Formats: sequence, structure tokens, C-alpha cells
Amino acid sequence: MIVASGRSQRHVGAIADQLRREVRKHGYGRPRLEGLPHCDWVLVDCGNVIVHVFRPEVREFYNLEKLWSIDTPFEHKA
Repeated sequence: MIVASGRSQRHVGAIADQLRREVRKHGYGRPRLEGLPHCDWVLVDCGNVIVHVFRPEVREFYNLEKLWSIDTPFEHKA
């Protein structure tokens, strides 16, 4: 999984579109894009690799990086 940011909706859409073109150009299939035309968060499914392209505010809100943080262990309370 790759997480990236664009500066605006137009930039996010352009990054996703260019990625799709390059993946196809190099013979890695036809990636699927989800999240167009709004372009707040575009998911590019390249098969073995998933790319998330966010606007900064949306990336901060969803905070996918938190999935890998180990701040505090889960405590089971009975």
C-alpha cells in the first residue's frame, strides 16, 4: 500500500491519472480508480499494489498511518 498527497483536488486527480497511464504503459494491467470525480481521496487499485492519493485535509482526517502506530497497547477490561 502506498499513501500519497496532492495539494488540491485537481492535483490528486492528475497524480491518479498519471499513475494509471504509467502502469498501463509499462504493461502492468489496467488499474481501477475509485474516488473520481471528487478527487478528495482517490484509490488506484493496481492489483498487488493499492495507492491512496489524498488532499492533505482528507489524509489528516482519515489518518491511515495510524494503522501502523504502536502508541499504546490495547488493554482488555473485564
